[in-house]
Amino acid sequence: MNNNMRKLIKNKMMVSGLMATSLLTCAMSVQALTPTPAAEQSQEVVFTNATIHVGNGKVLENAQLAFNEGKITRVGHFKMAATGNEVNLKGKHIYPGFILSNSNLGLTEVDSFKATRDFNETGQMNPNVRSLIAYNTDSERIPPLRFNGVLLAQTTPSGGLVSGTSSVVQLDAWNWEDAAVKVDDGLHVNWPANWRKQFDWATYTVQLKQDKNYDKKISAIKALFEDAKNSNNSDNLKLASVQSVYSGDKKVFVHSNNPKAIIESVNYFKGLDVELVLVTGQAAATVKGFIKDNNVPVIIESVHGLPSSNERSVDAAYALPTELAQAGINVALSYPGSMSSRNLAFTAGTTVAYGNDKETALSMITLNPAKILGIDKDYGSLEVGKSATLFISEGDALDMRGNILTEAYIDGRKIELHTRQQELNDRFAKKYAE
Repeated sequence: MNNNMRKLIKNKMMVSGLMATSLLTCAMSVQALTPTPAAEQSQEVVFTNATIHVGNGKVLENAQLAFNEGKITRVGHFKMAATGNEVNLKGKHIYPGFILSNSNLGLTEVDSFKATRDFNETGQMNPNVRSLIAYNTDSERIPPLRFNGVLLAQTTPSGGLVSGTSSVVQLDAWNWEDAAVKVDDGLHVNWPANWRKQFDWATYTVQLKQDKNYDKKISAIKALFEDAKNSNNSDNLKLASVQSVYSGDKKVFVHSNNPKAIIESVNYFKGLDVELVLVTGQAAATVKGFIKDNNVPVIIESVHGLPSSNERSVDAAYALPTELAQAGINVALSYPGSMSSRNLAFTAGTTVAYGNDKETALSMITLNPAKILGIDKDYGSLEVGKSATLFISEGDALDMRGNILTEAYIDGRKIELHTRQQELNDRFAKKYAE
């Protein structure tokens, strides 16, 4: 076979591959019709006789909640004249919308299909990367989250040493501009560890390996932040993106699950006098006193996980949020990835089985993340003047058996909950019921 023939076959294979990719994308688009965003609230809504979980630790039994023009106007026990808009929720529960922190929601669709993954930029230093402009409001992953009460999310880039900037979005919008709740809320830094665990395939054991490039990585991070602090060049996009952390417009989210790295990173950024949030896992347990002393809020990456070492209890991950909260640390819960992050509420429920108070667990996915993300003025709890971003559940929303949503509202707009997931359930329920 000559070279020309090889090139011809290669070109045909490339064209076939592109056609297959296009067909797959079209098929996904046809099936992935997300609900149309809801219309603005047109009249006052009043709920009566409900169990209201405020989100700040309080529960109001047989209480009323009213909202108009997207804002909560009354909540609690009060006398009111009948208006005809009242809905009796006897036996049902009202919750503030859950908030998913540190997620790649809207930045990835099919994990095995590279063209749909837009959360990890090439290179190590990408402070100028903005997740918001890549956020896909038509993602098929969004409706299942809404059906389980997740109504807001922090869409976050990952990868490299400095991943870029996250933003907070509400999950019912035509485009990313409409979805934005807080634009460019935080800059994400992956602080390296000098020693890290690595699986050795030769011995089938986990061993500690030293990172030979550790010093270079630390120096690169520090150089970026120090250059930004000392520079007046606003035309440099990377430096300009970092400069906003010094003005307080952005927080620094440090990702680390190594005790020594946590101490190093907190000490460094505290020295720069910037607002800091720690995104971590079980490593936080060994340095919780240090975290508390430095008043650093924590986002727990995952509650459902194996113990990080042989010395830790088998339920160490389940008990960690309660352990940190009892130490006086502001704790929020996250969920790895976004494919199954609809289960966020149930991880909060898991912490209740391991010593957490139920309303404290609720605050870890409502008011606590709202405070950490800087949106607690409008979201995170059901209080007068705040956004009417809430949902109604037939039972305990932190329990799989009780989390049955009947209605949900974002900024007072009643959103559609019945989606393709429910259609598939109805379809096969009928099939197997025959």
